[in-house]
Amino acid sequence: MSVLMDPTTSIMLAILLGLMVGSFLNVVIHRLPKIMERGWMKECAELRGEPIQPTERLTLAMPRSHCPHCGHVIRARENIPLISYIVLQGRCSACKSHISIRYPFVEAVSGLLAGFIVWKLGTSWEGVGALLFVWSMIALTFIDFDTQLLPDSITLPLLWAGLLLNLGGTYTDLRSAVIGAVAGYLALWSVFWAFKLATGKEGMGYGDFKLLAAIGAWLGWQMLPLTILLSSMVGAVVGIALIVFARHGRNIPIPFGPYLACAAVIALFWGKSLNQQYLDLF
Repeated sequence: MSVLMDPTTSIMLAILLGLMVGSFLNVVIHRLPKIMERGWMKECAELRGEPIQPTERLTLAMPRSHCPHCGHVIRARENIPLISYIVLQGRCSACKSHISIRYPFVEAVSGLLAGFIVWKLGTSWEGVGALLFVWSMIALTFIDFDTQLLPDSITLPLLWAGLLLNLGGTYTDLRSAVIGAVAGYLALWSVFWAFKLATGKEGMGYGDFKLLAAIGAWLGWQMLPLTILLSSMVGAVVGIALIVFARHGRNIPIPFGPYLACAAVIALFWGKSLNQQYLDLF
């Protein structure tokens, strides 16, 4: 059931919420891989029987955000999404070092997509679920770009959330969602092993399997061919452009997760019409 509210007000509130969530996503993108790395190092030390070296506590909430150059703690008024970046002219207030343009970019994308979702889907369960899905895709996209990791702590809860939402047929029926989760995982798992057996190399990571499984759980198996096709097309174009224009080495791996995420967002909003147009060709 939708909450009764003026549409314009709902959209503006969604944009404001999206900006705040975008600020949090920047923290997740930056810290979650570091938290994971510390966990792996701790586990390795325990397996080797080595003493665990004490380190500063690191969570998504602690310590407070600070400038990586001078250590200046970011005050509340310096952490207002978009506005603080503009007021500070993209520089640290203490040492005047440049602040990455990525921070306001993630906030802006998160806010604009939130507004678009509420405009298109309203404040129903479908709209709320789409917000969760899109924000997760934003976080996964930038984490994969930075580290070539797709954390289980995001992909697996996303998969289960998709199945739970589709208990009531929010995006597709439960049968299609379950088949989508299984088929999504097996599709890329099969490609992984075929490539490895043919070349002796690993062409992608297990996180890609789990991400496509999550996409299948949300959108159903019917959207998987479109998602794979779109992500492959975008990935091929970007990969060729990196090799030609950025002199990106052919042997340097390119993360596939961001292209899956972008394709999934397209499929979420326009997948049914795109599938229909494709079928109409035949």
